[in-house]
Amino acid sequence: MTTHTSMNSTQVKAPRLEFAKSAPKAFRALVAFDAAAREGLDPALVELIQIRASHLNHCAYCLHMHTNDARKAGENEDRLHMVAVWREARHFFTEREQAALALTEAMTLVADAGVPDEVYAEAAALFDERELAQVLAVICTINTWNRVALSTGKVAGTDER
Repeated sequence: MTTHTSMNSTQVKAPRLEFAKSAPKAFRALVAFDAAAREGLDPALVELIQIRASHLNHCAYCLHMHTNDARKAGENEDRLHMVAVWREARHFFTEREQAALALTEAMTLVADAGVPDEVYAEAAALFDERELAQVLAVICTINTWNRVALSTGKVAGTDER
């Protein structure tokens, strides 16, 4: 078994498959979709969406990556710590962020209850059609990235971007 050294010098398993190398066209398409989804959206909002979906999907690899990206983009620690409990800490987030987080939860857990009309309507009231479509696309891309990372055994702290 191949191992990588993590940040605290313990041994971790190597990924099961290098998705980018094994499916380069699919990987490039997903990278392009991700880039297109983000266009015109506030980078902080994008990171909040990605963090919340990664919480829900239990994707430590993506959660580590996106919390670091959010910090680099200027996001503060208080908000990062509150994303998982945003409903109990609404005062940390704008109405638009709250609507995007609710939509993220509904779409990520779509098999549980679909996307409730009230969740969609709240987002539609706060984002114009183009922005809403972009938010939907970001939620789709992070859920796909989470599934790729989880299924290929990506390990938190080993992002080499």
